[in-house]
Amino acid sequence: MELTRWTTCGGCAAKWGGAALVALVGALAGSADPDLLLGLAPFDDAAVYRLASDLALVSTTDFFPPLVDDPADFGAIAAANACSDVFAMGARVVVALNVAAFPEDFPADAIAEIFVSAAGVVREAGGQVAGGHTIRSAEPIFGLAVQGVVDPRRVWTKAGARPGDRLVLSKPVGSGVVLAGGSAEDKAAAVAVMRTLNRAAADQLHGLAASEGSPGPHAVTDVTGFGLAGHGWEVAERSGVTVRFYAGVMPLYRGALDAARAGVRTGGDSRNRAYLAGRFSSRAAPHLEALALDPQTSGGLLAAVAAPDAATLVSQGWWEVGEVLAGPAAVELAGD
Repeated sequence: MELTRWTTCGGCAAKWGGAALVALVGALAGSADPDLLLGLAPFDDAAVYRLASDLALVSTTDFFPPLVDDPADFGAIAAANACSDVFAMGARVVVALNVAAFPEDFPADAIAEIFVSAAGVVREAGGQVAGGHTIRSAEPIFGLAVQGVVDPRRVWTKAGARPGDRLVLSKPVGSGVVLAGGSAEDKAAAVAVMRTLNRAAADQLHGLAASEGSPGPHAVTDVTGFGLAGHGWEVAERSGVTVRFYAGVMPLYRGALDAARAGVRTGGDSRNRAYLAGRFSSRAAPHLEALALDPQTSGGLLAAVAAPDAATLVSQGWWEVGEVLAGPAAVELAGD
């Protein structure tokens, strides 16, 4: 079945642009509840609510139209993407609810395959799908609301990056342009990575914190619809630093470089450029700049860590992609 025939835009490329989103939620940012540790002022990858001195609830939701044709791939990618926000906060996944909308004439067996595949990924993440809600819609949409738990004293946020930190990334970038214009083989390779949870990457970050002499990660986020540069900006803004990425060392999905050079872009490219206007400078070639702005779905974790910890993570399969500098909040893309 070709799911993408039912949609006009898929995956995190369907996400509202960052500039519009910030304006929309700005009026809702206030909260007088001291136990709401993270909400909309400023927003992070998930909300965090303290239940006890050593226990907090981490809550997030993520859903989108199909970006791939196979129902099982779609369900798995949507589940991995939704769970990623919980892992990016340093929490463990405990329960999830399906968020689903399908046309009335959408094949029931495809819906079942999406649900079963997503539930399997949630189990792999350490949780269970415990329900959900399904409505009629002109276009198919699927995702999950995911709840996790964490010690409120050990929450990871986008704030806290320090000058001298190294920026490390656990998955390649370029999935948007590959799915839009790559070969069948390139798309299949990207899908395999997008189906992969960020649980192992989060465990490796937890391992740093458990190591003698390591402070653990200073700032963590996951790279999704705003692209590497857009999520880098959020770290820069929250931390009050300059984030510099190096275009020449960005890990790329197979086929991403050729697709970007050929001019392949998604609708999220222009929205991400608008979001970063006045905040982003680039000395990289146009196709590499486009890859730094390419919206990702079920992308990797991006962490700011001390240099020795970066070396440890690289030895475990991560990529060092940049550094944190003293200076005004901004994102730079160096050409080398």
